[in-house]
Amino acid sequence: MNKYSVLKEALKDSGLRYTQQRQTVWDELCSTSDHRDAEDIYVTLVRNGLSVSRATVYRTIEVLVKKGLARKLDIGDGRSRYEMRQDNSHHDHMICVNCGRIEEFVDLRIEELQKDVAVSNSFILKTHKLQLYGLCRDCQ
Repeated sequence: MNKYSVLKEALKDSGLRYTQQRQTVWDELCSTSDHRDAEDIYVTLVRNGLSVSRATVYRTIEVLVKKGLARKLDIGDGRSRYEMRQDNSHHDHMICVNCGRIEEFVDLRIEELQKDVAVSNSFILKTHKLQLYGLCRDCQ
């Protein structure tokens, strides 16, 4: 199934019709690996001359998160960030408390340790989020 069919199906399942404006939101989210908030996505679309309402951007992103096509990231500053969920691969985040830079990383030792901790506590681990807060190389 291509990414357009996936969007159409997600919208249909959520009781929303497919529109070109919703397609532009999806395309914009897919265009970068940056972690951006809905307002930034809206502003980018408007600056690029695309006609889309703020409400459509927010509603579309909400559907994408609900349907597992995008991930919502709360970094503790009151603004939710979003990233396209390209596949089921997992990654964690390092967040700079000074400039807000977000770096993705994968460390298999951490993944294994989490599984071991869950097993030793008779816990069935379904998912997790690991966010490390500190200073990036540029802000140190």
